[in-house]
Amino acid sequence: LQVLRRILSNSSIFYYISFFPGIVSILSNIVVLGIFVKYKELRTATNAIIINLAFTDIGVSGIGYPMSAASDLHGSWKFGNVGCQIYAGLNIFFGMASIGLLTVVAIDRYLTICRPNIGRRITSFHYAAMILAAWINAVFWSVMPIVGWSSYAPDPTGATCTINWRKNDASFISYTMTVVVVNFIVPLLVMLYCYYNVSRTMKGYDSRNSLGGGNLDWSDQADVTKMSVVMILMFLVAWSPYSIVCLWSSFGDPKHISPAMAIIAPLFAKSSTFYNPCIYVIANKK
Repeated sequence: LQVLRRILSNSSIFYYISFFPGIVSILSNIVVLGIFVKYKELRTATNAIIINLAFTDIGVSGIGYPMSAASDLHGSWKFGNVGCQIYAGLNIFFGMASIGLLTVVAIDRYLTICRPNIGRRITSFHYAAMILAAWINAVFWSVMPIVGWSSYAPDPTGATCTINWRKNDASFISYTMTVVVVNFIVPLLVMLYCYYNVSRTMKGYDSRNSLGGGNLDWSDQADVTKMSVVMILMFLVAWSPYSIVCLWSSFGDPKHISPAMAIIAPLFAKSSTFYNPCIYVIANKK
């Protein structure tokens, strides 16, 4: 831990940690969007959700990484209170949208594979409504700290702005607990339920040697499902540290949260922006 603290206290190292993943993320997600634009056969309803996920990744990368790196080089938060509200609000906005869209992907996989009779009746309008609901949910939770339910503030390192977890009053605790339940625990339970049933259904088809039959292209469905499951696992990797810090702040003493943990939690949350494109490519032959 002492070595980690010394590494994280080195401004230039944190600059590289913040800057280069942002560049990789922006470029790789632009490539993903370009692929969807170029190849019409990839413009499916499920991939419409992936396209929206790519936009959330670009949003976090284009705002989160550069401002964090600039502030770290400056030695403290560089963009004032207004910049802090914009930075933190947009990061929460894109982060919550990403979580909501991953939940929509899980629901899509469940309906397509486990409930095909329902899945076939779902139209582009229904997909658009689910995607819009994810964005509206993100708007709500990102605006609440600005209007007074909890607040945004620079973290102790000065490199980022986020939920003011050092001020663990009733407003912070109620906001944090609600966010963790609505945007972490509930989505996680939905994803686990959906993918557990998807796994059982696909094993059942496999055991009956019927992967090639029926009205579904099971090879493609298996690829998309594997991609989705990996994305959920990485969702846990990305957002668990941030959730732990928020819960720790709510029920413990925020002063006991080390600067190293204060940096690692938001970095992990942002990390999904550059490994999601890799998952799209590796887990899906198309």
